[in-house]
Amino acid sequence: MIDAGDERALEQLEAEVDAGGVDTVLVVMTDMQGRLQGKRVDARFFLEEVGRHATEGCSYLLAVDVDMRTVDGYAISSWDTGYGDFVLRPDLSTLRPVPWHERTVLCHADVEWEDGSAVEESPRQMLRRQASRLAELGWTALAGTELEFIVFEDTYEDAWRRGYRDMTPANSYNVDYSILGTSRVEPLLGRIRREMRAAGMSVESVKGECNLGQHEMAFRYADILSKADEHVVFKTGAKEIAAQEHKSLTFMAKFNEREGNSCHIHVSLRDAGGAPVFAGDSTRGTSEVLGWWLAGMLATLPDLTLLLAPNVNSYKRFADGSFAPTAVAWGRDNRTCAFRLVGHGPSLRVECRVPGGDVNPYLALAALVAGGLHGVEHRLPLVPELRGNAYASDRERIPRTLRDAMERFGSSAVARKAFGDGVVDHYVNMARVELAAFDATVTDWERYRSFERL
Repeated sequence: MIDAGDERALEQLEAEVDAGGVDTVLVVMTDMQGRLQGKRVDARFFLEEVGRHATEGCSYLLAVDVDMRTVDGYAISSWDTGYGDFVLRPDLSTLRPVPWHERTVLCHADVEWEDGSAVEESPRQMLRRQASRLAELGWTALAGTELEFIVFEDTYEDAWRRGYRDMTPANSYNVDYSILGTSRVEPLLGRIRREMRAAGMSVESVKGECNLGQHEMAFRYADILSKADEHVVFKTGAKEIAAQEHKSLTFMAKFNEREGNSCHIHVSLRDAGGAPVFAGDSTRGTSEVLGWWLAGMLATLPDLTLLLAPNVNSYKRFADGSFAPTAVAWGRDNRTCAFRLVGHGPSLRVECRVPGGDVNPYLALAALVAGGLHGVEHRLPLVPELRGNAYASDRERIPRTLRDAMERFGSSAVARKAFGDGVVDHYVNMARVELAAFDATVTDWERYRSFERL
């Protein structure tokens, strides 16, 4: 049986279908790499069957690499298990229009086994589990994400044929905060903003960034599950809109030797009555819970970095003086630290500066909540804030390679308690697969250094 809210959602959708405004429903899940996967379902069939029950997808969707190659090492899906299906159960509260496609709406699905149990390795289910842990304490987490990307004048097809070399960025110089510089790209950026607003998202702003053609778009905060859903819709939609405009854009963490693409994540807590949990008694004060929460995120950051920086390329952002953090430190409004405390009173929040634009938001938010809860559960004392330049400090360093992060995550008692052995082993294998592919690749760097001179 579906509940009254779901029934109302279906009735509203049916009215839109009857009026000819909708004929396609995208039923989507988010895979390990943070991409939307799923089906384009006829709207009538969705109303008659899928919306009230479910659809299915091959379990290999959580057991492949970025190239969709089937790889070994996953317990939940393999040749030995026959690559059967899991259930994609629509979360009807997530129905939203997709304005950049005609007569189309989108619905996120929760990933389940046939017996109705959650596929714990699914990123959305991982975040749901951490949200449930918060709910047991009477808390809800709110989050906002700020995503950076680089826009190019080339189409995706031209970029592919060119091997992603000699591409033309949308700006020829640093346009950080430049109104003139962003005006050059406003036809694309403006369309993305308007389409995202029409899709039900609250767009806050867009601004230029440091790398050539680099921009950042920020959206208003929401509960963590809704924010992760919005995040992946935005990334997919921005690429699709860019393609429609005969351009391309990338969220990869480090496209070249200049500034990388970041994804700053802001997190705060509310109690059952909606009151802020982090705020203290005075205007600039902080609560005891905030101290524990921040201490927990610091203590667990090295163990959980894999969920914040999941790719080989992610770690190339972490360079001194780059505005990407290298030290496990916190500071008030200090952009050299991994965690930056910003705002005051009800707006007091923690900004995590570790993730790049390639991050899977469900995994990152699950890691931050798990870390914060670890601090609360153990009443961890908060180390003094770092004043000044964290790059020059003696604080512990963030893992510098995917291999380091994989080893820390795999041996972490905190990770295994928060997510379960199956989840930890699953994502360790994801990292192992990524590393094996990278280690086997001969790069342009090697050819340039070795072809003639060695």
